[in-house]
Amino acid sequence: MEKKRIDDYEVGPLPSPRPLDRFGFVKQDVNSSPEGVNRGKSRDELEREERKVRKWRKMIGVGGSDWKHYVRRKPHVVKRRIRKGIPDCLRGLVWQLISGSRDLLLMNPGVYEQLVIYETSASELDIIRDISRTFPSHVFFKQRHGPGQRSLYNVLKAYSVYDRDVGYVQGMGFVAGLLLLYMSEEDAFWLLVALLKGAVHSPMEGLYMEGLPLVQQYLFQFDQLVKGHLPKLGEHFSDEMINPSMYASQWFITVFAYSFPFHLALRIWDVFLFEGVKIVFKVGLALLKYCHDELVKLPFEKLIHALRNFPEHAMDPDTLLPMAYSIKVAKRLEELKEEHEKRNGKALKSADSTAKQNHSEGVSS
Repeated sequence: MEKKRIDDYEVGPLPSPRPLDRFGFVKQDVNSSPEGVNRGKSRDELEREERKVRKWRKMIGVGGSDWKHYVRRKPHVVKRRIRKGIPDCLRGLVWQLISGSRDLLLMNPGVYEQLVIYETSASELDIIRDISRTFPSHVFFKQRHGPGQRSLYNVLKAYSVYDRDVGYVQGMGFVAGLLLLYMSEEDAFWLLVALLKGAVHSPMEGLYMEGLPLVQQYLFQFDQLVKGHLPKLGEHFSDEMINPSMYASQWFITVFAYSFPFHLALRIWDVFLFEGVKIVFKVGLALLKYCHDELVKLPFEKLIHALRNFPEHAMDPDTLLPMAYSIKVAKRLEELKEEHEKRNGKALKSADSTAKQNHSEGVSS
């Protein structure tokens, strides 16, 4: 039977117009306005935003021409400004600059088009099946087989061909979808490559490989960090037989893009692309710390529900992120990574040398 491609499907009708928030998501409750979505901005706020954009434009230069020079000269200024939030109008460009994806794009002209048009993927039907589950309330992805869903299909299909070892896994859709809201298909594809292959930070591909090895590592590290930073809560989790796989897997697989408020997810992604995965651990710990006094009182079923449905006031970036930045985890993460590798009997660095040693011993005997 011939495979169906997304181009073979008819475009569905446009959904009925409903009020949207400033990011393009359908408002769930027109009367509520989290993070001031409905509220008009004051003149002072607008002027502050304009000054911020001017600073950022001066920092990155035309099309990003001054970026690398500025980062080398004033890395602490760049870090501080990113932690305060990248202006939304510049977010797509800055994400490409800090992730290394712009360089990958320039070094590989025509590759994306080749992957989309001329290659076939074993994952095509899986991708088509999952596309409607990715940001279903966003205007760009809402139309069945519409432009947004086609773009998402193209990026995911191209990556599944580019890296057949990883192929396609469902959580990748939220990462690719988030990127597509801020850049073109080709730009989003190369940023996905930069993330999974580790152009700047450690590769993410282990989050999506068979057995999810990197997810297992991160959950082990997070479990130990909770016990170290929040011992009372860690003990309560143990008593109630709660482990991070029950609530935190999607935090790592989608870097909070799956179920967190979008304005918070964007701020986390700003920092994640510049500083790496440690921000995911920090935000997770900050959330648990913020809700600590309530969580330690809850029995199993209510605890699970609370860990999957944090209150709106806990999701305020201006409260949560400063708390996250104050938590130090880098050194402990390295120690826990080594401990995890030893426990699993397959330290990544020594795997190749062990295999070679075994081979040479077999030959000599």
